[in-house]
Amino acid sequence: MRNDMFTEWRKSSRSGGANQCVECSAAPGTWGVRDSKVPGGPVVIVTSGAFARMVDAVKHGRLDAPER
Repeated sequence: MRNDMFTEWRKSSRSGGANQCVECSAAPGTWGVRDSKVPGGPVVIVTSGAFARMVDAVKHGRLDAPER
C-alpha cells in the first residue's frame, strides 16, 4: 500500500495540547496514522479491523500511560 492513497487526514480528538498529535486517514480496507507535526514522514498502515480495535482501546483507557 502506498502512502499517497491517504488523502484526507483528520487530527485525533484525543490529542493533547502539548504537540502530541496524530492524524488518521482511511483508504479501502486500511487506515494510515501519522505524526501531525511531520506530515511528509512515515505512516503506520493498519487494517480497518486493527484500527477499530485500537480506537476502542483508546476510548476505554486501555492504552493510557501508567501513573508515575
